[in-house]
Amino acid sequence: MRSYRGIRYQRALLLGLSGVMAAATLNAVAPGARAADGGRDEGGAAAPRLAWRACAQPAGPAGQECADLPVPVDYRDPSGPQLTLAVTRARSDRPAARRGVLLLIPGGPGGSGVGQLTRQGPALQRAMAGAYDLVSFDPRGVGGSSKADCGLAAADRDLVTLRSWPAADGGIAQNIARSRRIAAACARNGGPVLRSLSTANEVRDIERLRQALGERKLSAWGTSYGTYVGAVYAQQHPERTDRWVLDSSGDPDPTRVARGWLANMARAADERFPDFAAWAADPARAKDGLRLAEHAADIRPLVLRLAAALDRAPKPSNVPGRPLTGTVLRQEVQLALYGDESFAELAGMVQAARDPAATPVLPGALAAPMPDPDATVSAAVICNDVAWPRDPEGYRRAVAADRVRYPLTAGLTANITPCAFWKDRPADPPVRITDRGPANIVMIQNLRDPATPFFGARKMRAALGKRARMVVVDHGGHGVYLAHGNACGDRAVTGFLRDGRRPQRDVYCAA
Repeated sequence: MRSYRGIRYQRALLLGLSGVMAAATLNAVAPGARAADGGRDEGGAAAPRLAWRACAQPAGPAGQECADLPVPVDYRDPSGPQLTLAVTRARSDRPAARRGVLLLIPGGPGGSGVGQLTRQGPALQRAMAGAYDLVSFDPRGVGGSSKADCGLAAADRDLVTLRSWPAADGGIAQNIARSRRIAAACARNGGPVLRSLSTANEVRDIERLRQALGERKLSAWGTSYGTYVGAVYAQQHPERTDRWVLDSSGDPDPTRVARGWLANMARAADERFPDFAAWAADPARAKDGLRLAEHAADIRPLVLRLAAALDRAPKPSNVPGRPLTGTVLRQEVQLALYGDESFAELAGMVQAARDPAATPVLPGALAAPMPDPDATVSAAVICNDVAWPRDPEGYRRAVAADRVRYPLTAGLTANITPCAFWKDRPADPPVRITDRGPANIVMIQNLRDPATPFFGARKMRAALGKRARMVVVDHGGHGVYLAHGNACGDRAVTGFLRDGRRPQRDVYCAA
C-alpha cells in the first residue's frame, strides 16, 4: 500500500496520464444517466451527468473515453466548493453479453485508476469477454483530478526521506524534525482540499460515480489500498455491490489502518526476500553477471553487510549529488520485492556497489524528488484516516526493537511519520469491516506479498466471514490477478467476475 506507498512509486503510477487527460473532443452526454435511487448523494445533491470524450492511448483499450466528475470538497456541504475527478471507461464491445460496470479501484494512497485502466484494460477486456464496461477514476488529489499541495521542500519529497528511514545508527531525530516540518507545511498550505483526502471521501466519491453512471449496482476489482476502499464501500453500501474482488488485502483493524499496514511490511519483507535470494543464487544468473553468491542463504547477509558499508562510505551513482547510501540500497530492496521482474535491477545495483570500477544506476523512483502533489496525497490520506500516536519517545523505542528483529527494514516500519504531528483529527471514524452483507466477495492473495502480507489478508478474510472466499496463490510479489500468469488464480477471478462462479470454499493455487 502506498506511502508509505506499497507499490513501486512512479514505475507505472502516472504512465500516460498527460496524454489521457489532454485528449480530444467532447461526445454527447450519455443518455439516461440517472441511478435507480434517484441519483442523489448522501448530502441530497443530484448526481451530475458525465460528458464523455475520446482519450484512447496507443497501448490502452480501444475506444477509451474520459470525463470529469464534480464532487463536493465536503459532502456535508454538497452545494459548496467542488473538486473534479478524472474518470475513464472502456465500454463493452458486446452489448448482448454486457451485465454492468466493473470498477477498477486503484491502490495507493496515490494510485491512478485512469492509468491502471489504460495499462490493464486490454487484458481485462479479453478476460471479461464483453461482460462489463470497464470504469476507473483518479481519486481526489491524484493524476488528472483536483490536487492539493503541501509546498514541501524537495529534500522532504525524496522517497527515502518521505519514508521515515532511521539514521544509520538508528537515531530518529531527523525523522522527528522532518515529520514535524511536513505536517506544519501541510497545515499551512493544504487547505480544505488536503483535509478532504480520505478513504471515507473516496467511498463517497465512488457512490457519486455510481449514480452518475446510472447503475443500480457496481462490480469492482480493488487492488492493494483499493481493497480497503472496496471493503469499506461494501460495508456501507452492501445493496449496491454486485461481484466484488479484493486483490492483495491488508489488515482492516480500524484502530490502526495504515499504521498497521506499515508495521506489517517488516515481517512481510523477511517472508518475501528468500524469493530474491533463490533467484540471485541461481547459476542461470551468471551469464548476465547477476549471480550474487553460490548459495541462497548467503544473499541476505551479503546485502546487509553491503548496506552497512554504504552507510559508512556512500558510493557515487549515475545521478550527480545522489550517492548510493545504505538507506537507498535498503529502499531499492523494498521496491524490488514487489515483483520478480525487478530482481535484475536490484542485483545489478548490488554488483555495481561491490565493483570499485562500476557506477551504480539509481532507478527513477530514487533518482529525483516526488512531485509535491504525489507526496502530499500519499501522506494526507493515511493521516486523515486515523489518529496516530503522538509521543516521539514511543516511536524511538519501537524503532530500536524493530531494527534488531527486522534488519532488512531497519526500523522503517515502526518509525514516526508526519501523522504524529498532523493538525486535524480524522473527520470520520474508521469503518469496522464485518460479515454483515451479501456473500459476493472473492479475495485473491499472494502467499509472500511484501506490502500486504498474507497474515494481514487473513484478518480481512476473517472479518468478512461468510461474505468472502479467498484464493491463495503460492507466489511472491504484490498484486495477483492478471499479474504473473498463474492460471489457477486468474481462472478463479475471471470465472467469478464474468460467469458468477464463486468458489464454494477457499482455494489454494500452486505456483
